[in-house]
Amino acid sequence: MDRKSDDVAYATDGVGQIESEPKGEVLDRTASNQVGEMNLDSGHQLKRGLKSRHIQFLALGGAIGTGLFVGSGQILATTGPAPLFMAYLSMMFVVWVIMNNLAEMVTYLPMKGISIPYFVGRFVEPSLAFADGWNYWYAYAMLTAAECTAGAIILQYWTTAVPVAVWIAIQLIVILLLNIIAVSFFGEAEFWFASIKLISITGLIILGIVLFFGGGPNHDPLYFKYWQEPGAFKPYLVGGNTGRFLAYWTAFARAGFSFVTSPELIALSAGETVAPRRNIPKAARRFVWRLAVFYGLGSLVIGVIVPSDEKMLMSGDSNASASPFVLGISRAGIRGLNHVINAAVLTSAWSAGNAFCYSGSRVLYSMAINGQAPRWFGLTTRRGVPYVAVLFTMLIACLAFLNVSNSGAQVFQWFTNISTISGFIAWIVVMITYIRFRKAMEHHGMLNALPYRTPLQPYATYVVLFIIVLLTLTNGFQVFFPSQWSVSNFLAAYITIPIFLVLYLGHKIFYRTPFATKIEDVDVWTGKKEMDDLSAADDERVPRNTWEKIWFWLA
Repeated sequence: MDRKSDDVAYATDGVGQIESEPKGEVLDRTASNQVGEMNLDSGHQLKRGLKSRHIQFLALGGAIGTGLFVGSGQILATTGPAPLFMAYLSMMFVVWVIMNNLAEMVTYLPMKGISIPYFVGRFVEPSLAFADGWNYWYAYAMLTAAECTAGAIILQYWTTAVPVAVWIAIQLIVILLLNIIAVSFFGEAEFWFASIKLISITGLIILGIVLFFGGGPNHDPLYFKYWQEPGAFKPYLVGGNTGRFLAYWTAFARAGFSFVTSPELIALSAGETVAPRRNIPKAARRFVWRLAVFYGLGSLVIGVIVPSDEKMLMSGDSNASASPFVLGISRAGIRGLNHVINAAVLTSAWSAGNAFCYSGSRVLYSMAINGQAPRWFGLTTRRGVPYVAVLFTMLIACLAFLNVSNSGAQVFQWFTNISTISGFIAWIVVMITYIRFRKAMEHHGMLNALPYRTPLQPYATYVVLFIIVLLTLTNGFQVFFPSQWSVSNFLAAYITIPIFLVLYLGHKIFYRTPFATKIEDVDVWTGKKEMDDLSAADDERVPRNTWEKIWFWLA
C-alpha cells in the first residue's frame, strides 16, 4: 500500500492467494491485468460496519423509492390499474431470480471491495466486466439524479415559490454528507430513513384497505370502483386486446425502474457486512418477500384509491405533481394527512438517492482497485470511505439540475428510461455470470461447497434471461408508432445499448481479450479459504429469551 498521508491511502491491488490451488489446475492469468485481482489482506480497505438490519434496509430503501411513490402514477395514468398491479407482480419473479443469483455468488465469496463486475471478470471475461462496471456506475449516478428530480417534484406540491435548483442542491448536499462520513453512520442513517419509508407504506396500505371498505370521512366504500370506471385497462396506442397487452408490456417495462439495481445493493454491501455468510442469505431471503408485500399491496391500493384519469397524475406536460398516495388521500377528504405522507415520500427520495450514491461509489472503488478505472478512485479516508468515488458519482448526479429548464415530469421520465435500460443490461450480465459460475462449480465438483443454494436453478435463470433481453429490446417500442416519434425519448430508451457495446468492444479490441474464459480455467478457489476462516470465526450468540429472539430476527 502506497501511503500518501495519514488520512488518505490508496487501496492496493495485490493478489490475495489461498494457501494452495488444486494440483493440475492451471488458471488463465493472461488477462489478469484487465480482470483485476482482489486484495484480501489490505489493512486500509472498506470496513465491515454494516449489520444484517443495515443491509436489509439499505436494499429495501433503494427498492422502495420514488418508483412506487411517484413513478407508479405515470404507469397508472398510461395503462390503468390492472396492468400496474400485474406488472409489479411479474417483476417480483424477475427480482427473486436475480437476487438468488447474486446471493449464491456473494455468499460464497463475500470479500472486501467486491462488486458485480469483479465476479463478471472472474467467471466470464474481462471486457464484459469493464463494460458492466461502468454501466453500473452510470446507472447508479443516473438513479441518484432521478431521486433528486423526484424530490423536487414532491417539494413543488407545497410551493413553487422556491427555485427548483435550491431544492435539488439541498438534496445533493445531504446525500453527499451522508456518504462521506463513516460507513457505520451511513448504515444507521439509511436504516432510519428506510424505517420511515417502510412505516409510511405500511400505513398507506392499511389506509387503502380502510378506504376500500368505506372507512373514510365520507363513508363511501371504494371497492374496485375505479377498475370499472374509467376501467381496469387503458388500451395503449391501439385498441382492443392488442392495446391491453401493450398496456401491460409498457407497465412491465416501466415497473423495472422501481427494481433495477436494488438486488445488487445487498451484494455490493457484502464486503462491509459483519458475518456475511450468515447475514447475506438472511437479507436476501427477507428482501424479496418484503418487497412482494409492499409492491404487491401498494400497487393494488393505488389502483383502488386513485382513478387512472386523475389529472394530477404525472404526465410529460406537468410542471409539478404529487404521489398517487397523496392524491388518493386528498380525494378521500382526509385533511392534513396528505402533507404528512408527502413529507414521508420526500424522505423516501432522499433514502433511495442515498443508497444509489453509496452503490455507485462502491462500484467505482472496486473498479479502481481491480485496474478497471483510474487508481485515484480507490482513495479512501482513514475511516474507509472512498471519498473520490463518492464525489465523482455526485458530480454526474448533478444532471438533476436539468429540471431547472425542463418539465420536472419530463426529466424524471428521461432518467427513468435511462436507468431502467442500464439496469436491464446489468441484470443480463448478472445472469450470464451466474450461469458461468454454476457451470464452473459443477465442472470442478464444488457445487456442494456453496454455503447458500436457491431453488429452481439454473432453469429459472434461463427463463428470466429471455424475458429481460426481450424487455431491453422493446423498452422504447412506442417511439416507433406513427405520431409517437421523439428523439429525446428514443435516446433515453436506447442510448445505453450502444454505449455499453462501445465500452465492451473497445476494451476487447484494445486488450485482445478472449471471448470467454474456458470453464476449466475459471478460478473458483481464490478467496475461498479466507472466507471459510471468516465464517468459522463468526461467534454468533444463541438467543436465550423472547426479546433476544426478536432482536436477532430484526438484526
